[in-house]
Amino acid sequence: MRAHVYKRNHINTDEIIPARYLNMDKEAELAKFAMEDLDKEFVSKVEAGDVIIAGENFGCGSSREHAVWALRGAGVKAVIADSFARIFYRNCINNGFLAIECQGVSECIENGSEIEINVKDGKIKDLSNGKEYTFSALPDFAQEMLDVGGLLNLITKK
Repeated sequence: MRAHVYKRNHINTDEIIPARYLNMDKEAELAKFAMEDLDKEFVSKVEAGDVIIAGENFGCGSSREHAVWALRGAGVKAVIADSFARIFYRNCINNGFLAIECQGVSECIENGSEIEINVKDGKIKDLSNGKEYTFSALPDFAQEMLDVGGLLNLITKK
């Protein structure tokens, strides 16, 4: 998977999916505008399975789930950030979307690097230079929600 690195803090939900598109609720439609106000070229560069890497407080601002839907619809597999706004992080988990906190990662991995994520072992490997970064394992409840595709699927399953 390829890393799209944004070496800045406080990327907000309006930059992830601008408010002018909140009249949509289909991931495929939202995907066309993902990251538009931060990186106009994002949707033409991202490929299924790619990841976003960013600084601290990723997903701050409004509590819109549309931000998660837009990223997932664009094919983003995960967001790895130094830290997340709590509501965005919970929206990720509730929607079965992988969000990994790994302090300092935004300064270590370069844009375009190929990486591997091992969620179980809490490791990110930068294949371009062989370096590994560790992160705390996800709580059991979060892993269970990711495994079944989100909170609604978990409720249906139980």
